[in-house]
Amino acid sequence: MNKRHLLKTSVAAIALTLMGAVQAQTTPIKFQLDWRFEGPSALFLTPVAKGYFKDAKLDVTVDAGNGSGGTVTRVASGAYDMGFADLAALMEFHANNPDAPNKPVAVMMVYNDTPASVMALKKSGIKTPADLNGKKLGAPVFDAGRRAFPIFSKANNISGVNWTAMDPPLRETMLVRGDVDAITGFTFTSLLNLEARGIKAADVVVLPYPSYGVKLYGNVIIASPKMIKDNPAAVKAFLAAFAKGAKLVIADPAAAIADVKARDGIVNVELETRRLKLAIDTVINSANARSEGFGQVNGPRLSLMASQVSDAFNTKNRVDADAVWNGAFLPSKAELDVLPKK
Repeated sequence: MNKRHLLKTSVAAIALTLMGAVQAQTTPIKFQLDWRFEGPSALFLTPVAKGYFKDAKLDVTVDAGNGSGGTVTRVASGAYDMGFADLAALMEFHANNPDAPNKPVAVMMVYNDTPASVMALKKSGIKTPADLNGKKLGAPVFDAGRRAFPIFSKANNISGVNWTAMDPPLRETMLVRGDVDAITGFTFTSLLNLEARGIKAADVVVLPYPSYGVKLYGNVIIASPKMIKDNPAAVKAFLAAFAKGAKLVIADPAAAIADVKARDGIVNVELETRRLKLAIDTVINSANARSEGFGQVNGPRLSLMASQVSDAFNTKNRVDADAVWNGAFLPSKAELDVLPKK
């Protein structure tokens, strides 16, 4: 073997070693959404598509979910490192599983207001929360709005409600058929699902929880304690890359839907663009979000929610607000400046 060949071999070996070192520095993160691939999932799919996570030395895989409760459980089990879930579901898990070794924690606020609402058809005569007294309401048993309904009913003196349970795909269909008088659900999910079933938005009465005395937070990014302990830098990098992507999505929702379509080819682009815009307008770029700052929480409001969830969900233990939230990994103020200026 001549010297030139030896030199080439050595250079190739060094290059392979360096490549291995770079790959070794890339942290894989399995991320679980709260629901299927719809408009709002662009918040996570766009930073993947734009390479923001990759630039942060993260190998992020985003999977669809089937409810916040499932997301919390899967992150707790170690099947996923991080996820997107309703804060109330996270609080419930903490309070009902005090001995769980791996209780996920919230590391960033995304839906500053709960998207939950009560929806009814105008022809039902329901116009205000008081009109729900004695009515038949429908929702899946795990629906965030149904779980939190005791808080809504207490704030609005509602009583005598009868519940009907169903699988999620049947919720809006049963309302249209008249099997129930009203439903609970995320506004940007159920309102557009009703339209898909031939109901005009103008014929739907929407009673958003935040507009009727319910100050609950909505969805948060959660992380497993193991992830936080073993690789805090990766958690911080994830949130910074997410914020960068969120700014892009909020500024141009229509463009962001292409990233959802690329992930799930059957999505209706027009419908999901509207769904994403509705989510941005109602729970991401809300008055509370602008007041508290994107990604952040207000201490007293968090404590109030912990108390309300403890009562409404009848948890084994009281929810400890300090145990469910860790804001130590939030990006800088400049990086969190993602909401459009009014």
